[in-house]
Amino acid sequence: MSKKKMTYYPGCSSQGSGRHLDESIRAILPDLGVDIVDIDDWNCCGASVGNIGGGPLPNLALTGRNLAKAQEEGNQDIVTGCAACYLNTHGGNEKIKEDVKKRKQINEALAEADLSYDEDLDVHHVMEVIVNDIGMEKVEELSTNKLKGLKVAGWVGCQTVRPFAETETGGKYATYEDPTFLDEITEAVGAEVTDFAPKTNCCGGSVAVMKPEKTLHLMKTILDAAVESGADVVSTPCPLCQTNLEMYQDAINKEYGTDYNMPVVFPSQLIAVAMGKDKEKDAGLQRQTIRSQKLEDMAK
Repeated sequence: MSKKKMTYYPGCSSQGSGRHLDESIRAILPDLGVDIVDIDDWNCCGASVGNIGGGPLPNLALTGRNLAKAQEEGNQDIVTGCAACYLNTHGGNEKIKEDVKKRKQINEALAEADLSYDEDLDVHHVMEVIVNDIGMEKVEELSTNKLKGLKVAGWVGCQTVRPFAETETGGKYATYEDPTFLDEITEAVGAEVTDFAPKTNCCGGSVAVMKPEKTLHLMKTILDAAVESGADVVSTPCPLCQTNLEMYQDAINKEYGTDYNMPVVFPSQLIAVAMGKDKEKDAGLQRQTIRSQKLEDMAK
């Protein structure tokens, strides 16, 4: 069976707070039948810097440059693991495809760097690829180190499924309000799904970075539900969600008199551990702000 080939866009978080997402994605995809090659000399998608000034066109040009660089790798689909990168790259790509005027403007800007975007590439979230192209049967088959006894609260967050998950171009791999793919991954790796209601609740996103006091109550709601469900860990596909929910637990405890100490991991880390990958080199468990001893004890 031939492998699917995709161009990989790591995104800025892969170089810092989301390194364990990047490492675990790279560890599991080839074994699951997806070979990836990085976009050479990729740049920020605009999620971090694109809205500072200059209007929408400079932001779209950042995406256009990544698409042009991806085109150099061949006419193959693009995959990214970051929710914000997916929103900007997938959304920007669709705008460039659909709007002849925007496409002309972007190519005029790209021409200054001897680049152009002529192919109609497609952009996918890694969760979409795991659900639609790989499938849970393959994940379950390769999960030889079952995570039996680990209780997992599947928290999708808001950006991974909104607004593209239910669209044709978004692969229709999940629904907006009641996505099930995280629970399906949890079951495929042999762990236990907990009864966790706020699957798509927002953590406050980038507002938490600037004014965390405005968002602590949002994160507390998520933590309350995870603890009440009996979860050992929270699993989320979004690097900003993961960082926020771990990083601000001390502040939440101080503000509300709670004693949260809940590890927040990526589903790709759970898959890596279940596949018998190295817990540090492949799963990146040592990078957690709050370590999960239970999950680490299950790892190779």
